[in-house]
Amino acid sequence: MHKIDRKALTLRSLKERPNKVSIERDRVLPMDPPGPLSDIALRVIDETVDRLRRARDAGKSRMLAFGAHAIKNGLAPVIIALIEEDWFTHLATNGAGIIHDWEFAFQGASSEDVRGGIPRGEFGLWEETGRYLNLALAVGAYAGRGYGEAVGEMVEREGIHVPGATTLRNEVVEHIDDDPARAAAAADLLAIVSEHDLEEGWLSIDHPFKRYGLQAAAYRLGVPFTSHPMIGHDNIYFHPLNCCAALGRCAERDFLAFAHGVSQIDGGVYVSVGSSVMSPMIFEKAMSMAQNLAIQEGRRIENHFITVVDLAESRWDWEQGEPPENDPAYYLRYNKTFSRMGGAMRYAQANNRDFLLALGQALHAT
Repeated sequence: MHKIDRKALTLRSLKERPNKVSIERDRVLPMDPPGPLSDIALRVIDETVDRLRRARDAGKSRMLAFGAHAIKNGLAPVIIALIEEDWFTHLATNGAGIIHDWEFAFQGASSEDVRGGIPRGEFGLWEETGRYLNLALAVGAYAGRGYGEAVGEMVEREGIHVPGATTLRNEVVEHIDDDPARAAAAADLLAIVSEHDLEEGWLSIDHPFKRYGLQAAAYRLGVPFTSHPMIGHDNIYFHPLNCCAALGRCAERDFLAFAHGVSQIDGGVYVSVGSSVMSPMIFEKAMSMAQNLAIQEGRRIENHFITVVDLAESRWDWEQGEPPENDPAYYLRYNKTFSRMGGAMRYAQANNRDFLLALGQALHAT
């Protein structure tokens, strides 16, 4: 089987890339006025606020999952305020959300011109994004961290400690029998360090806009921030430093951490904003595992509340259950999936900016 040679790719510096979004120009602050929302969306917000308040008082899981556009739309300051006020105990996004959040922290801008970049053969081929994120995740996998935790630590500490080849080689030999997974993670990082002649020690990486970094804030506050990527979906796979085995270790830890959050969701709240694939798919699998364990303990996860927010119109009343297959609403996959997850589900057709602003302001007022 033939494979493309990533080392033959021409990579350019992020400094050369025009960006569509500037975080200082386009940021959304927690008290900015939201745009108009429908009566249905306002009712969903009121109910979500009530359930979040009760869940916080009871110490139950309060999880917020979102697609990358929540980050691209400059909403990190809004979400940071929500976790600072302890409204959410877990954040989750996809691989693109991780990248946009890091680029904002690193250079204050993100979101390139895909349509123009593809014909020029330069879309996604940016040195700093590929190098620093892949290295952070490889070191994070070796250290036993997840995706958002590894990147958040790099941003918050403004750098990465890179272990030396001798240290990693000794780690492989020492643990190959008693802890082969640890040895394998060390071997993955050893391959990267050796192949790319990386120097041992502290690699300083300035993040002058880290106050906008959601991953950094979650790391600082001790809030799990998990990522749920798919191989080939993100531009960091372009870079020669990429090691999918290392990324997989981080993503595996993140999924299991996410599933743990779902296992504590009885009496809790799950809010899914602008994620039509990632959020419903991982919740479905996590709920199945969590319910399996709950049943073994003689209980069930039933009293959870799910809020789903997206732009697509839905004329179906999801409180009545799943629509028939001849109804177009049946093919709103995220709603269909969440409607099968037990508990109570509400759907609001809304822009993520307006919904999260209105939700945050209503919570702040409680």
